Amino acid sequence: MAVNLNAPRAESLHAVAGVRIGVAEAGIRKANRKDLTVFLLDEGAAVAGVFTQNRFCAAPVQVCREHLAHGGVRALVINTGNANAGTGEDGLVRARTTCIAAARLLDVAPEQVLPFSTGVIMEPLPVDRIEKGLPAALADAQPAHWLRAAEGIMTTDTLPKAFSRQVQVDGVTVTVTGISKGAGMIRPNMATMLGFVATDAKIAPGLLPALALELAEGSFNRVTVDGDTSTNDSFVVIATNKARHAEIASFDTPAGRAVKDAMQEVARLLAQAIVRDGEGATKFITVRVEGGQTGAECRQVAYAIAHSPLVKTAFFASDPNLGRILAAVGYAGIADLDQTKIDLYLDDVHVARQGGRNPAYREEDGQRVMKQAEITVRVVLGRGDAADQVWTCDFSHEYVTINADYRS
Repeated sequence: MAVNLNAPRAESLHAVAGVRIGVAEAGIRKANRKDLTVFLLDEGAAVAGVFTQNRFCAAPVQVCREHLAHGGVRALVINTGNANAGTGEDGLVRARTTCIAAARLLDVAPEQVLPFSTGVIMEPLPVDRIEKGLPAALADAQPAHWLRAAEGIMTTDTLPKAFSRQVQVDGVTVTVTGISKGAGMIRPNMATMLGFVATDAKIAPGLLPALALELAEGSFNRVTVDGDTSTNDSFVVIATNKARHAEIASFDTPAGRAVKDAMQEVARLLAQAIVRDGEGATKFITVRVEGGQTGAECRQVAYAIAHSPLVKTAFFASDPNLGRILAAVGYAGIADLDQTKIDLYLDDVHVARQGGRNPAYREEDGQRVMKQAEITVRVVLGRGDAADQVWTCDFSHEYVTINADYRS
């Protein structure tokens, strides 16, 4: 059961001019399910991507990196049910074959197609099924099919994930819409399992690679479900340049800030939705670390807490065994950490003061917070003025069940 997350409504997702989306049932792993999605981009769209830092990256990730270097991307082909990872040279051939098949149908170059896969690792990609399903996916392509796309890229997700925002730029309405998928194997070290955010804003193409990284850093690089970095993580940002406003040449202008803020909000909501829908999750937890010397060390401590199985199982049980949090702070790797300066809070409850139990802390207050569906853990290090946060969830019995049965 996702934590305070509802399925999106199709009418709440705004079409992005210059993007059409089609979905088909190709039988890639299971029959009678949406598992093949295509994004068709009008000529002139700019595309940038951020990918997994896992060195054992999947074939489609490798091909995407190659094709993005060529520019002029006109299509994305996304399959679920099979990750095409751990498949060696044969996997690369199959990923490229997918691009060739789509390119022939669209009359574009194979390098103008980006392939994405998600699902089971170390199984051959059934590229023949993808080829057979592509005509149906292309025939289905419509600007309004964002919800269908969110459904078509799901694996163990319990709900599709999609958000949309609109802002005014020079009197022109600019749209930002995005989808993502992911529920497990989430500590992306870049983005999410799969994420796609598009806008019709007119943005100088040279700005997009840095923008994609900045959006990922403020969203998908701040989430963890289980500490595992996937082989297939991919986050793609698309600017179709269809909106009729002056080109944004810098994000340090009112127009630039408005567009970037809208895109950041959509990316953040998509990332948080992954945590809210984490496999077996019953609680959504914000871990905020303040008073660090740098943002990097704040994230280091936050992730130590968020990755701890002992902390996560305590949250599932609503057990205020909060020494586990302090232990995680201690082993986060800050060599000169002074424990006598550390304060710990659960929402409004001051648990530890100057490294020890706060004399005013009562266990029933901690348990009250632990029973909530949404919890904020706040740690003050007493070392400086830096702060940062990550989002995570608890570990339940259901997480083990889902992953034990994943291939069945």
